[in-house]
Amino acid sequence: MDQAEEGARIGAALSGWLGRLTFTDQTGDEVTVLLIDSVAAWAGAQGWRVYRRAASVMPLPPPYEHRHSIVDVGCARPDGAPVVVEVDHSDRRRSVEKLRLEAAAGRLALWLRWGERRFDPPPAPITMVPFRVTSRPDPQQGSGRRYSRLPATDRPPPAHLAGEVELGEQVDLFPDPGPGDRTDPARD
Repeated sequence: MDQAEEGARIGAALSGWLGRLTFTDQTGDEVTVLLIDSVAAWAGAQGWRVYRRAASVMPLPPPYEHRHSIVDVGCARPDGAPVVVEVDHSDRRRSVEKLRLEAAAGRLALWLRWGERRFDPPPAPITMVPFRVTSRPDPQQGSGRRYSRLPATDRPPPAHLAGEVELGEQVDLFPDPGPGDRTDPARD
């Protein structure tokens, strides 16, 4: 299986795990932390070693070029290439460049993008994992927003009672008024 196919398979598995995640009225920072925690839990459930804020192969720009950037979650797998996950609300060019370098170093690079709008796909071999949320203005902070992800609404219909259905009697809500009733607007 090549890097793109394996990245797509792993991205789909992560997307399925995140599909159960719901929350209401979280700040942007709270959503990012919640998603990083969820990615770490998912990777741990796979039996992988999980590293939060793992060192990236991408060096930082001057004057910190002797240091390296970080990825939100790094995963060591016993049976395959390492997996790195970057979690972003915004469209950061630096994230794309970082994930390209991670992929070039032999890691499976996943970009977990969250927000309301449609996301442009990243260049191959980066795998995007979209995570849709809704938002509303934060009444306590004029420029801030609150984000929510509600449970899916495609639930099965409720079970109906077994047995026969009895017909009821129809009740007229608006009885026919008498000839002298002036409250009937149709007669005016």
